Amino acid sequence: MGQIVAVYDLMPESTEVDLESIAGSIASVIPKGVQMLESKIMPVAFGLMKVNVGFSIDDTDESVGGDLEKALSSIPGIENVECVSSTLL
Repeated sequence: MGQIVAVYDLMPESTEVDLESIAGSIASVIPKGVQMLESKIMPVAFGLMKVNVGFSIDDTDESVGGDLEKALSSIPGIENVECVSSTLL
């Protein structure tokens, strides 16, 4: 097996959510076998912003992808988590 690089969009519950704080807390919730590569805050529409974050995922554990999505969804202030791209290295 190998490594997967995946990019996720984290959508906030509202425009009042502190996305800088969310971006700073991501590294503390990700499961073993996942490494955060980068994160950035990007515009969506009409003043709404999102956190776009890239991960390197060790695919030897088949459940790590689901564990990652659960961990990201558990962050307070996040309404939706979507994998927008992934590729095998």
